[in-house]
Amino acid sequence: MNIVFDLGGVVVTWQPKEIIARVFAEPDVQATIYAEIIEHPDWLALDRGTLSPAHATARAAIRTGLSESEIAHFLSQVPPALIAIPDTVSLLYRLRDRGHLLFCLSNIQHASIEHLEAAYLFWEVFSGRVFSCRIQLLKPEPQIYAHLLETHRLKAEESVFVDDSPANLSAAARFGIRTVKFDNAAQCEEELRLLGCL
Repeated sequence: MNIVFDLGGVVVTWQPKEIIARVFAEPDVQATIYAEIIEHPDWLALDRGTLSPAHATARAAIRTGLSESEIAHFLSQVPPALIAIPDTVSLLYRLRDRGHLLFCLSNIQHASIEHLEAAYLFWEVFSGRVFSCRIQLLKPEPQIYAHLLETHRLKAEESVFVDDSPANLSAAARFGIRTVKFDNAAQCEEELRLLGCL
């Protein structure tokens, strides 16, 4: 079986409001950062790899009224805040040891994936990786799933996709890929067991 994992919120933590709160103390500033950076289309452009951090910083400073140095500092805090989730990493190794081929498919920015690739060894379990910033495609766009299947020669009916986003799962399901919505590692493991993966 091919088992494809999302990264943020599945293999590594993704808690943007907590990251914001560690950098900005004022609730109104926190709300502005969340709305004008995390939820802004520029964030997706960073994930897609079509907007540079420098341009994103300058544009966010205009939108928020904060200085470019404040925005740059916040952005610099995102990669190290992505921390491996031990229970999920343990599950990855158990699945690999059962003979499954593991892949990852993630919307992620250059700075974050470069940090994660340098910080962790769990990459050894993956037979292939697809990162949005390196191919200029995003989940849930159909093209990114087609890229995954074609590049790694996977059959959709022999694949399972694990993600915490219903929209991303629905898009995968339209290709005939079975899906598991990730809430936590124990729940994910049980659902994969029901699919015959464990």
